[in-house]
Amino acid sequence: MSLMRFDPERELLSLRDAMNRLMEESFVLPSILGEVRGTGRAWGLAVDMYETNDHLVVKASVPGVKPENLDITVQGETLTIKGEMRDEQEEKQGRYHFRERRYGAFARTLTLPFPIQSDKVTANFEDGVLTLTLPKAEEVRPRTIKVQTKR
Repeated sequence: MSLMRFDPERELLSLRDAMNRLMEESFVLPSILGEVRGTGRAWGLAVDMYETNDHLVVKASVPGVKPENLDITVQGETLTIKGEMRDEQEEKQGRYHFRERRYGAFARTLTLPFPIQSDKVTANFEDGVLTLTLPKAEEVRPRTIKVQTKR
């Protein structure tokens, strides 16, 4: 039997890692992914959000979803993307070994980081990616102020 020296720093790092993992698994992942009961897997809408000087851009991966099956709403500083992935006709001649593709309704609600002009939002759909361009409200756009001098 070998003796290990007590290292409080190592023990604290291990405790911190365990707490981070617990918090992520308990609060962050379920709200982002919407866990599917009983499978241990999750079904959610993967989203990227970034801003430019004039816009907030949201990209969502929605492979296999038709544009007419998407519903996008903006109310105040809340963006909601809803949709439905419809099931294909089930193959009657064979049996499944795996059935991992998800079907059914999904929704994702995002809190926007600042006010936007909801009447000027545009949505494009290409190759399974939904791109929303949300113009910033005038009051949050950066302004350039010219410095004047007296002569």
